[in-house]
Amino acid sequence: MSIWKYCTTEHCVAFLLSLNLITLDMSDRKKIQCLYALSRHPGRHYQTFIIPKRNGGRRTILAPDPLMKHVQRNLLKHVLAGIPVSAYATAYHRGADIVKNALPHVGQKKVLKLDLEDFFGSITSAMVYKHVFSPLVFPPAVRTLLVTLCCYEGSIPQGASTSAAISNIVMRPFDEHMGQWCAERTIQYTRYCDDMTFSGDFDEKQVKNKAENFLRVLGFTLNPDKTTLLKAHQRQTVTGVVVNQKPQTDRDYRKKVRQEVYYCRKFGAQSHFERLGYKESELIGCLHSLLGKINHILHISPQDEEFRQAKALVYGWIDEAYAGKQEKNE
Repeated sequence: MSIWKYCTTEHCVAFLLSLNLITLDMSDRKKIQCLYALSRHPGRHYQTFIIPKRNGGRRTILAPDPLMKHVQRNLLKHVLAGIPVSAYATAYHRGADIVKNALPHVGQKKVLKLDLEDFFGSITSAMVYKHVFSPLVFPPAVRTLLVTLCCYEGSIPQGASTSAAISNIVMRPFDEHMGQWCAERTIQYTRYCDDMTFSGDFDEKQVKNKAENFLRVLGFTLNPDKTTLLKAHQRQTVTGVVVNQKPQTDRDYRKKVRQEVYYCRKFGAQSHFERLGYKESELIGCLHSLLGKINHILHISPQDEEFRQAKALVYGWIDEAYAGKQEKNE
């Protein structure tokens, strides 16, 4: 017998209000009306943007309007954030980042990278209903409403605050099963969003077939164009981090940042950026951008003395730029 057999409309309303999905100053009745209005006509609350991909393709972003965004952020904070995800998932949750995704794969004989086709678009409303909102916790009517607040035209939209967390929850059965299967064979496995990485000494065909078959059962498809096998004599990168001997940023990336700091020292930061076509008013923004690149390097290699010194230099240039701006305003 369903635990919600005797759940009334009033019970569902009280349950919804307890989730604090709307924290605006309005009556409880108005809050419920807003939630049902959003769930009945979600298409009215998204704006579509098309942005280019690095590989030349295009990505569709569905940006929620302020009210939908408000509700989704509260749904993420008060509901989704409390649902556990696999330890093998290294994106979209507190403490996760590209370094933790890369560390298990340092110094391995082989690195196999697999990528999912149309990841968010493959996560359907039915998957969200089944895997995210448990029938042991949520009444059926509430489950249905919450799914409509997270989905658009049958899948989770790329651009919604809830989509990333939902992807980790939906992928948890795969992560746990695949992670255990790999651990039994001394293979390292991590997943960062739609990027799956396997490393060690293994039969790459066996690993790919195992992952592909299980993913197909769940409703996902591998992107064959992004399957990559990297051996020890090649440069092995995992989510942009080189992992051959120790985790570090790409050599070319470090070289470009090093050159940028060198030219700022040689010609002065303002002169350097003006030579690149930036206006004097854009100097502070350019320096903060350079600082971000240095922080990225130090996040991966925190003991790198060269870039620690570079960071101190850039902070000094930023202080000078702010002081110069203040003098002009006076």
